[in-house]
Amino acid sequence: MYEAEVNDLVESIETLPLDVRKRFAEFRDRVVARTVLPWGEHCTECVWPVCYTTCELYSPRRDGACRQFVDGMVRIDHKQGLSPYVLKLRFKQWAKLWTVGNLRLHPLAKAARQELVNIAVGAIGRNVPLPSSIKPRVLTKIHYLKRQSAERARPNGELPDYFLLECFNPNARAINLTLTMRDRTRKRERPFQTMIGIAPGYTRTKVALDEILQCIDSDQPFEVEIVPNDCDDTVLYFGLMDFVKESPAAGNGKRPGPSAKKFKCIVWDLDNTLWDGILIEDGPEKIRLRQGVVDVIKQTDQRGILHSIASKNSPDDAMEVLRLCGLDEYFLFPQIAWHPKSQSIAEIARLLNIGVESLAFVDDQEFEREEVRAALPQVTLIDAAEYPGILDRPECDVPVTAESKSRRAMYMEEEQRGTALESHKGDYIGFLRNCAMKVVMTSLDDTNLKRVYELAQRTNQMNFSGNRYQEAELVEIVKSGFLETYVINCADRFGNYGIVGFAVVDAREPRLLDLMFSCRVQGKRVEHAVLSFFLRRFVIGKNQDFYASYRKTAKNAPSGKVFDETGFKFVEDKEGVSTLVFRQGQEVLDDQIMSITRPGAN
Repeated sequence: MYEAEVNDLVESIETLPLDVRKRFAEFRDRVVARTVLPWGEHCTECVWPVCYTTCELYSPRRDGACRQFVDGMVRIDHKQGLSPYVLKLRFKQWAKLWTVGNLRLHPLAKAARQELVNIAVGAIGRNVPLPSSIKPRVLTKIHYLKRQSAERARPNGELPDYFLLECFNPNARAINLTLTMRDRTRKRERPFQTMIGIAPGYTRTKVALDEILQCIDSDQPFEVEIVPNDCDDTVLYFGLMDFVKESPAAGNGKRPGPSAKKFKCIVWDLDNTLWDGILIEDGPEKIRLRQGVVDVIKQTDQRGILHSIASKNSPDDAMEVLRLCGLDEYFLFPQIAWHPKSQSIAEIARLLNIGVESLAFVDDQEFEREEVRAALPQVTLIDAAEYPGILDRPECDVPVTAESKSRRAMYMEEEQRGTALESHKGDYIGFLRNCAMKVVMTSLDDTNLKRVYELAQRTNQMNFSGNRYQEAELVEIVKSGFLETYVINCADRFGNYGIVGFAVVDAREPRLLDLMFSCRVQGKRVEHAVLSFFLRRFVIGKNQDFYASYRKTAKNAPSGKVFDETGFKFVEDKEGVSTLVFRQGQEVLDDQIMSITRPGAN
């Protein structure tokens, strides 16, 4: 469901390539029920309603909300599709898809009727002759009622199998989407988050519900958002974006046997399984890698099936052999120890955040397989001698797609973040250090001025001056002989955040005139590191103090604590702007979380 009350553009299905139309339709007979989530356009930096009056980029829709998609949500009717229409979206720099989520399933026919009602009600709301002062309130009320209905919905029996996302990327480059689901009550600290790679062409992605339920409560409303990374003014086409229940018959009229599930991860023994020989007895010189097993691992990896290890061995010796063979990168969270293999497999499932029923275990020893069967009967057991048949098993019958090829890398990015946080219980600083964050600060110029302008217009919670620069003002700042500008780029080992901040320093006093950050890095202590960088640059060894101007607001007050935490002291307040100072001789904070470089700086 989409915001039909404020979107009236419709395009013909003929605008889509024939093969793409078929892909949007081919999955219809595999789904028996779906949710009907009320998707809408939203802003990643939204601070409603303040931003409607402070942001120069605010572009009002019929209902007064901010237009985030260049042409709105353009509907392309496709009655044969799993969704009765495709949405064409051209994203602005700060745009995201957002909805309140629930897990209430509806038969496909009923869901289609709800979609038609939404379109009809939206058309009535848009076209009913009402005074201009009343029309926005009517349209807002329509949207509110849809959202309220979704918030109140609760599961009505069976839960969905997974979240399904269909997307057509007509661009020549791949685009990554960040899918986030979080508890609206915020009782659960960690949201569910995963990155979805959208290669050129059609992509269908399934996100298993059991993974999502680790972070949300199925009985409570939650939020879902889809944010394209580095996707300014880029068109994407979205089909179904809902939780779905797949047909037990999978389109063939028969109920499946035990093998209908798909493997998410295959766990391998090492001795006489991955290689011939016993490492601890024969040594690395005499063992021989089974190339056939390696081929199975590589081909299933291309299908998006993950791999790990449960082996009774010396971990250092075993991993060294894998590194020498160039295979270590294929195995996530390998468990190489002398405890029972069922314990290792359970730990792998926990670290990967998947159910043990989606695991297969390959081992040459019947004793080991039976030990796992007794402790974890849900795990599929495979005799190592039968490895050639793994590729033909129905549990491995999944297509090779651009997304499946990159699933291991994307999975590692997200899981490494969660594992790092979990391994530093109560020590968030330690978690951030493990993120290997890097900040690069460049000067404002023609290549980044537009992005900085947008950042200045959008930021609220982490804008410490409140300035909303015009582009012409930024050009004048560039020309100044005494103002130093800092365009702040950030990345960590999980991905690149791009331009996340901007600062201006008057080098004569010296004084920090402006400091602003995107909410994307809030809580990552980037602001602490940047302030410490300035203190080292302008105070250490310079025999001078460093000043900062700070206009405190209700929105930026929580983030403004960074000045206290880095050692700044209050001097005076004039017309709502506080002057803060860091005196020479004070110790500069350095929690060694991230590296900061400024290419070309003296």
